[in-house]
Amino acid sequence: MSSVIIVDYGTGNLNSIKRTLDRVSVDSKISSLAEEIRAADKIILPGVGHFGNAMSALNELGLIDALNDAVLEKRTPILGICLGMELMAKRGDEGNVAGLSWLDAEAVRFDIEEKVPHMGWNQIAVKKDSPLMNGIAEDSEFYFAHSYHLSLNDPADALTETLYGIAFPSAIAKDNIFGVQFHPEKSHDAGARLLKNFADM
Repeated sequence: MSSVIIVDYGTGNLNSIKRTLDRVSVDSKISSLAEEIRAADKIILPGVGHFGNAMSALNELGLIDALNDAVLEKRTPILGICLGMELMAKRGDEGNVAGLSWLDAEAVRFDIEEKVPHMGWNQIAVKKDSPLMNGIAEDSEFYFAHSYHLSLNDPADALTETLYGIAFPSAIAKDNIFGVQFHPEKSHDAGARLLKNFADM
């Protein structure tokens, strides 16, 4: 049985994600141990809150090296959720700090007339094929709660787009690296299916 590790660095809806995985019969564990992250078959990097604080927390726990080893060297599939996806960028506007630099992107604040944060249900538009989206309708709605989004320098990394003032990447896929700006653990059946798809890769 594959091991799915949910990274615990003091932020994110860890138990909600685990409960959703339990509901679709996926074995998972919440962990802040570098050795368990390195040994994982799949990794979920959740996150809510401040970009700079999140990077500091990962650094203080010694998890940045562990994540780089797993994702870049071992090519372990990883799914970033909300802030967890934003941390994959080279830089975050919030705190103006360096990210994990797995994506040629920046995490930037919405500069739109609409209310920020972007809260609630919104539709996705699928831009390319990926096993992450198997069995999920191309116009499905997911639950969002964010003030920042990725600005991709390589548009090919976008898996889905969503409109909120502007079109922004609501999911990304690049090799073994996946991310969603929305919260699958709050997105009912479509979100549960997405988490199951990731675990089954």
